[in-house]
Amino acid sequence: MTIERIAIIGAGLMGHAIAIVLARAGARVALTDAMETVRASAPARIRASLAAGGSEGAAAAEIAARIAVAASLPEAVAGAGLVIEALPEKLALKQAVFAEIEAHAPRRAILASNTSVIRITDIMGGLRHRERALGTHWWNPPQLVPLVEVIRTEWTDEESLDAVTTLLVGAGKTPVRVERDVPGFIGNRLQHALWREAISLVEHGVCSAEAVDTVVKASFGRRLAVLGPLETADLVGIDLTLDIHRTVLPDLERRPGPSPLLERMVAEGRLGTKSGEGFRAWTPEEVEALHARLARHLRRLETIL
Repeated sequence: MTIERIAIIGAGLMGHAIAIVLARAGARVALTDAMETVRASAPARIRASLAAGGSEGAAAAEIAARIAVAASLPEAVAGAGLVIEALPEKLALKQAVFAEIEAHAPRRAILASNTSVIRITDIMGGLRHRERALGTHWWNPPQLVPLVEVIRTEWTDEESLDAVTTLLVGAGKTPVRVERDVPGFIGNRLQHALWREAISLVEHGVCSAEAVDTVVKASFGRRLAVLGPLETADLVGIDLTLDIHRTVLPDLERRPGPSPLLERMVAEGRLGTKSGEGFRAWTPEEVEALHARLARHLRRLETIL
């Protein structure tokens, strides 16, 4: 199965960036959003994202020309071989949109959700043709982070998985298959296990938030781009790993729910950079500098790895 035409439902932060990645690889992309203001601003945001990623002039114009902003969902999905939903993390919204997608998309179109943590099974369970439904979890920013998790449900056929995997490889991404549909898939389960312990350390007065971030960035975080956790276990020895786990694991955070500290911060309106304060205070200038520093770092990694 060859995918040449792609529809993306949701033209926000992730949707417009995914459109750029696929258009850069040569696909024709139809992008739409339920909000007219988001549709209207999409071309300008696409041009800005292309410029930020180093694509300008004729090259940027060629990529942008492959992305059409459609006025409606039925218009966007007409003739598509792949439909990617990139909407907020709201299960009922995603279920309703996929019911509409299935009603208007071609019968053989592959249907993919870009959810970060919701099980694809829960999103797609009400469809009539569930064998063509799967997950494609892109990481932000999609232009700079290579990984895309491709999630199989109990119904997903091999042809659809192969077609999407091939498309992603051709677009320069690093697809990894998730063979069993679990909340959070692979990356977010690992990431939030770390976050749970990081928040717990601060909550219980072991150290400051700044100390947590410094420890991660100045120690094992430096290795993670080239040495994964299980490679590290092999490197230091499985026997030593077992000894460490016998001592450390009983003392790690194990409660099943969120941290009371996190709940209190949300109740107080300390929402992070969006509110100006989270675990630390943020000025608009500091937030802008942080985004710029992250983008520079990710671009440098592409030339190193």
